[in-house]
Amino acid sequence: MAERKAIPIREAKGKLGVLIPGMGAVTTTLLAGIEGIRRNLYPPFGSVTQMGHIRLGRRDEGRQPLVKQVIPLADLKDVVVGGWDIFEDDCLTAARKAGVCTNEQLEQVGDYLSTIKPMPAVFDRRFVKKLDGPNVKQGKTLWDKHLMLQEDMQRFKEDNGCDRLVMIWIGSTEVYIQPSEVHFTVESFEAGLKNNDPGISSSMIYAYTALKNGVPYINGAPHLTNDCPALVKLAQEKKVAHCGKDFKTGQTLMKTIIAPGFKARLLGVDGWFSTNILGNRDGEVLDDPDSFKSKEVSKLSVLDTILQPDIYPELYGDLFHKVRINYYPPRGDNKESWDNIDIFGWMGRKMQIKINFLCRDSILAAPVALDLILFTDLAQRAGMSGIQEWLSFYFKAPLHAPSVYPEHDLFIQLWKMKNTLRYLIGEELITHLGIEYYNYFE
Repeated sequence: MAERKAIPIREAKGKLGVLIPGMGAVTTTLLAGIEGIRRNLYPPFGSVTQMGHIRLGRRDEGRQPLVKQVIPLADLKDVVVGGWDIFEDDCLTAARKAGVCTNEQLEQVGDYLSTIKPMPAVFDRRFVKKLDGPNVKQGKTLWDKHLMLQEDMQRFKEDNGCDRLVMIWIGSTEVYIQPSEVHFTVESFEAGLKNNDPGISSSMIYAYTALKNGVPYINGAPHLTNDCPALVKLAQEKKVAHCGKDFKTGQTLMKTIIAPGFKARLLGVDGWFSTNILGNRDGEVLDDPDSFKSKEVSKLSVLDTILQPDIYPELYGDLFHKVRINYYPPRGDNKESWDNIDIFGWMGRKMQIKINFLCRDSILAAPVALDLILFTDLAQRAGMSGIQEWLSFYFKAPLHAPSVYPEHDLFIQLWKMKNTLRYLIGEELITHLGIEYYNYFE
């Protein structure tokens, strides 16, 4: 077999600037964790880029290096972070209000967090009805606000001596909308910015500004943004990597772990009822039905693709799937989810599974955001422009080519992601066939 060649990847030299719309619980937890890792306070739990190993070659070769030892990722010491928020709090104050990190943890990295203050945000309350804040940009047109964001990005890059930038949306979920005429072409979108088209949301202005300036964009929320046709086309024209959408953390993470097992063993599912309570800013925003609709569509899409009821109608054709999210302030960032799953097996006998997951939303989301930042920067340096479907592992509703269905099975997603990494460095792809270790055909 001919030796594979590695893909040319631009060196990860200099500083990587990370720009974040939304400096609340997830972002401050992410920043506290990054700085804690840099100060050797604790290991990077939950991060594939920092703790994950990757098998290279045959199983009997014993090559299992850390991902970061063989993949040219940016070093955490070179990561510089800034961002925007509608509230003026510095990141230490915001972290204290979020209540995710302990007082001891904040004391250890508070000097760092206090230096990061959000820039005034682009914000339109029509798209996030439950929030309002004073730290917002003023402009006659949406185009004016785009230009202001562009100036922010250029100034941040210059002030911090950054070699390159990545933008990641960690802001609130916007209301559910479907693409309209303004979203179909780059020209119509730019005209909409100049004419204040009501179909252009705040997040779309951030995404447009990033992509227009060659900056990779990551959407961590479920609403329509970089997946609208105009911005997909813009990313192709500018040769920019982008991905999304909606970080896969709590209840949906569990679904993408458990549902593949049901299908693998051909166990049927009659119904799957999911409900959540949470009391953070995300919960408050999702208390609005229009914002919840964006989240609901994202969460409901998972099971159909994994279970494939069109192929297995006897097992999943009549599945009833319901999702609920309830705002409950006493819980703060400590989300609790319940799943009741009605399944059936041999001879049609009924069974039940019940899951009670008490999770910390931001603790689960922070390493996801870190990995996406580093992997998306890698993709850009490797010339992998456009949609990065290989990063589906991290998303509830992963972007994908229109000719294929999205892959939601967590284990297939991980296999796909690691094979992409192997491909980049010229290693053989792993098939898991395994017959080469035995004498079946002698």
